[in-house]
Amino acid sequence: MNTIKSIATSAYGISARGLFGLIFSLSAVALVGCSALPEPPSRPVMYDFGPGPMQTAPSDRRAPLPALGLAEVDAPGLPDGSNAVLYRLAYADAQQLRPYAQARWSQPPAQLLQQRLREHLGLRRAVLKADDGAAQVRDTAQGGNLPPVLRVEVEEFSHTFTSATESVGLLRLRATVVDLTPAGEKLRGQRVFVVRTPARSADAAGGVAALAEASTQAAKEVAEWVEQVGAPQS
Repeated sequence: MNTIKSIATSAYGISARGLFGLIFSLSAVALVGCSALPEPPSRPVMYDFGPGPMQTAPSDRRAPLPALGLAEVDAPGLPDGSNAVLYRLAYADAQQLRPYAQARWSQPPAQLLQQRLREHLGLRRAVLKADDGAAQVRDTAQGGNLPPVLRVEVEEFSHTFTSATESVGLLRLRATVVDLTPAGEKLRGQRVFVVRTPARSADAAGGVAALAEASTQAAKEVAEWVEQVGAPQS
C-alpha cells in the first residue's frame, strides 16, 4: 500500500513540475514573440513657418501703395506636391536632394512661401489673387486698370550642409512683375533673390528654423523690390 502511494506521489510531482515547466516555456515564448513584433512607426513631426505676426502692425502714415496681384507660387525646383523637409550635402553630393525621414511641412513649401509673401506685401497694399479668374478683377482705384502681377518661382529650398558641421537654410527664388494688357503680359521687372540663414543645429529642426527665417527675409526683400518696380505706369 505504501509502495503504491509513493509511486502515485512521485507521478503527481513529475506532472506538476512538467506543467509548471510548460507554462514557463509558453510564457517565455510569448514574451519573445511580443518583443519581436515591429513597433508601429512614429508619426513625422509637422513644421510650418510659425504663427506669423502676433499683433496688429502699427499704422503706416505713408500713402498706401497700389494694389498688386499675387499669382500662385510655383516651385519647379522642388518635388511636385511634396511636403518633405529636404536637405543637401553640398560638400559631398551637391546634386542630390534628400528628405528627412521623420519631418514634414504642414503644407507644400510653395504654399507656405505664398502666405509669408502675402503677409509682407499686404502691410502697405491690397494683395489680390491673380489666378485665371481673379485676373479679370479690376482695381477701381486705378481707373479701371488691371493691377500688376507678381509671379514667384522657388528654385531652391533646402537645409544645405556646407560641411559636416555647418549648414544653412538656403532659399533661392525668382520674382517677376508683369502688367496685364490686352496684348498679353508686359514685363516690368525680374530679379533672383538668394537668402542663406545659418542653422542652429544639424538636424531637421535646425533646418526648418533656418528656412523659416530665410523665407521671412526673402519676403521682406521682395516687398521692397516690388515697391521699386511696381509703381503704376502711364
